[in-house]
Amino acid sequence: MKGVSIITFISIVYFFLCMLLAVFLLSIKSKNTISNKLFATFLILTALDISAYFHNLFLSGFSNLVMVKSLLAYLQMPVLYLYVLSVCYSNFKLKPKHLWHLIPFIVGNLVLFPRFYLNNKNSIAKIWTDFNSIWEIIYIHFTIHLQFAVYIVLMFLVLKRYKKIYQQNFSDTATKTYQWLFQFTVLSAVAHSFVIIKSILKYFDNDFSFPLAQIFVSFFGLSIIVWMVFKALKYPELFKSVDSDIVLIQKDKTIVDENSNKELEKLTTYMETEKPYLNPSLSIRNLAEEIKMNSRDVSVLINQNLNQHFFDFVNEYRIKEAMGILKNPTKNQFTVLEILYEVGFNSKSSFNTAFKKHTGLTPTEYRKTS
Repeated sequence: MKGVSIITFISIVYFFLCMLLAVFLLSIKSKNTISNKLFATFLILTALDISAYFHNLFLSGFSNLVMVKSLLAYLQMPVLYLYVLSVCYSNFKLKPKHLWHLIPFIVGNLVLFPRFYLNNKNSIAKIWTDFNSIWEIIYIHFTIHLQFAVYIVLMFLVLKRYKKIYQQNFSDTATKTYQWLFQFTVLSAVAHSFVIIKSILKYFDNDFSFPLAQIFVSFFGLSIIVWMVFKALKYPELFKSVDSDIVLIQKDKTIVDENSNKELEKLTTYMETEKPYLNPSLSIRNLAEEIKMNSRDVSVLINQNLNQHFFDFVNEYRIKEAMGILKNPTKNQFTVLEILYEVGFNSKSSFNTAFKKHTGLTPTEYRKTS
């Protein structure tokens, strides 16, 4: 009984936090309107899902409403997947083709239709006496878990493509969109792994392990929601999206012709003399406009002739600039933090990572050896 009361308390807090964050997202004015609405929808679906731990306080017995509510779990991952797409890609729009994501939810309801939706409460109660052997419930649990695995893979594929496009077109290292979505996707995968373990325990041990697993899963989910609230408060303008129509430049071994050599020389001369890399928000489009070239041509030039992403290409100049400052005895008063901002970085961790990748040393170690 004590375990049940703990679960009830955690789930009620979880429910209200999800709903509050959803209301917040729906009420704020933002350019990410679709993203906010999708994430708010996901939070509302999550809140309804967690309400299974306390809805008995308000609803008793069996009802079609409770059954339909439980099947809303089929909609959580599709909505989350669409949210990831909307955050990554600035030109994302909801289209009729996205209705295909409703198929598992519709099929789940059709499975329940004969023996549940068409039956009275007494008949359902008889079926429910051996809960773990009801084939409809086993089907629903299995397909929801399978659906989750499929969508997690799809989300990671979207993030992988987004990261490649970002690196080919932007030079700033603070890719908070990718970091946020990657962290959230990993946490979601971990959380659902615990849910799967809890579901398995239900069929083997109902007396001790299963209630403890319920408490743990509820608390872990609550922790994720609290983390999301802090993220939303700390980074209200968190995301930087890209255009999904941008074509990824594939690295290819090509013969560098004379024209490519001239364009490459023009590009490197401009980088060395004008130092556009000192601008932390430099994009390939900005650079192409400055040297009067097509942005795709610049991208091809860097990817195929230098075998680099635009991201790495620009950071190489920034690191060389930082190395010059670090080994200059007249600039010893400059801190590492001041230097990284001076050369175009906007994150200490990204600067340290890029610097060590290029030199094999941290900025502090390099300064000592210079």
